[in-house]
Amino acid sequence: MRVLQVMAGAEHGGAETMYSDSVQALHKAGVEQMVVGRPSPLRDALWNGLGIPVRHARFPQPWIGWGTKWTIAKAIRDFKPDVCHFWMARASSYAPARGGAPNIGWFGGPYDLKYYKNCQYFVGVTHELARHIVASGAPPEATACIHTFADLPPQPPVDRASLETPEGVPVLLSLARLHYHKALDVLLKALVQVPGAYLWLAGEGPLKDELKALAVSLGVDQRVRWLGWRTDRAALLAASTLCTFPSRIEPFGTVMVEAWAAGVPLITAAAAGPKAYCKNESNGLLIPTDDVDALATAINRCLADPALCQRLIEGGRQTYESTFTSEVLVRDMTAFYRNAIKKGR
Repeated sequence: MRVLQVMAGAEHGGAETMYSDSVQALHKAGVEQMVVGRPSPLRDALWNGLGIPVRHARFPQPWIGWGTKWTIAKAIRDFKPDVCHFWMARASSYAPARGGAPNIGWFGGPYDLKYYKNCQYFVGVTHELARHIVASGAPPEATACIHTFADLPPQPPVDRASLETPEGVPVLLSLARLHYHKALDVLLKALVQVPGAYLWLAGEGPLKDELKALAVSLGVDQRVRWLGWRTDRAALLAASTLCTFPSRIEPFGTVMVEAWAAGVPLITAAAAGPKAYCKNESNGLLIPTDDVDALATAINRCLADPALCQRLIEGGRQTYESTFTSEVLVRDMTAFYRNAIKKGR
């Protein structure tokens, strides 16, 4: 099976992480792939190390993206894929109208189906997104839900001293872009009510300066560590006490799966994705969105109740192993590819 993977995403992000992890899992399973994407030092080094051929494209708005269209067309001619997989709306808007291989469009959020007009098959990362795709007009028989996964090889805990964090204090970890959707302002305000705890914010984004100013105004800046984008998620999770995921807008949330895989208690806000998969008091604590007091209460509950934390860890592990492993993704994705290849465009 030969698959052309096309991604127009940024250097960092949740969807980009899922794309990268999925390509690696499929490669390990023996699927031949070529990738087309924006230049990315991290991903390019990864693909080169795995021997996956790479073609670069800029992905501007489609009406001025003739160079990108030519790059994709040439990749299809050279690689002769059995199926073309376009990740997210921007890449899918470049799916060719003509060609021998069927086009699959991937939804990481409730995108407009108009960007997928040349796709014949559709994948949503949650059941809710699959329903959105069908409600937007896609054929149900050509639409599937294929979950993300977390394949984090165990790593030794990151050295707390390297992050200027004392031993013995609770550490709250947030793996998120510094963006309004992620509600990190709510998390900083909740930290006021959790004295003694340190907060590690692993991510980059447009609100960095604003969030730093908020931390200073709240008087918690001495307990916040701004880690930037990190690739050692397993090491960070291993050194953390809790994983906090307070997003106000979140179609899914790979961070949940990473916490479950790593055995770290999860606290998440009830945005669309988390409330579909997090079962309150079972595999995590589910709180209302934009609720500072509820978040602080949930954090303090976990810090004071080891039995609760153990229950959340065990429930998270069960959810992870049944639904969110790389084996499940490879099984479901390759089955979907084979069905698309069999039925054609």
